[in-house]
Amino acid sequence: MTDTNPARTVVSFEDARTMAGTDLGETAWREITQEMIDTFAEATDDHQWIHVDPERAKDGPFGAPIAHGFLTLSLIIPFWGELFDVTDVGTKLNYGLDKVRFTAPVKVGSKVRMRGTISAVEEVKGGGLHLVVDATFEVEGQERPAVVATFLARFYP
Repeated sequence: MTDTNPARTVVSFEDARTMAGTDLGETAWREITQEMIDTFAEATDDHQWIHVDPERAKDGPFGAPIAHGFLTLSLIIPFWGELFDVTDVGTKLNYGLDKVRFTAPVKVGSKVRMRGTISAVEEVKGGGLHLVVDATFEVEGQERPAVVATFLARFYP
């Protein structure tokens, strides 16, 4: 994998144990295009006009089509890989999410990025590590974030 973020944090499994409280910084900006929205609508069968009908959405509450909240949230996967990795492990798992809030719309053409902080690291059965990550999706030029979530990742040697 080629690093898209030169500030990416890469640590050994042993060093990952000490990462609680680490601010990982933010990813690069990624533009949300109408093509991404339409593809997501096809994959999820969510064709609500506010996402997929640009003409109608112009007269809607946001003045433009907006990304599905779950589309924005799904970017957590590439963004997480851009921020952090653990070497010398056999298995890496996206374990899930705890609290998720969609706090602001993301209009088509907007750029988003994720800021991440590892809030906790715990040992789990099987000799693995469970990381709790506070993830905030920022929208360029907006004060309010689009998504705030607690992401859970596991690493096993």
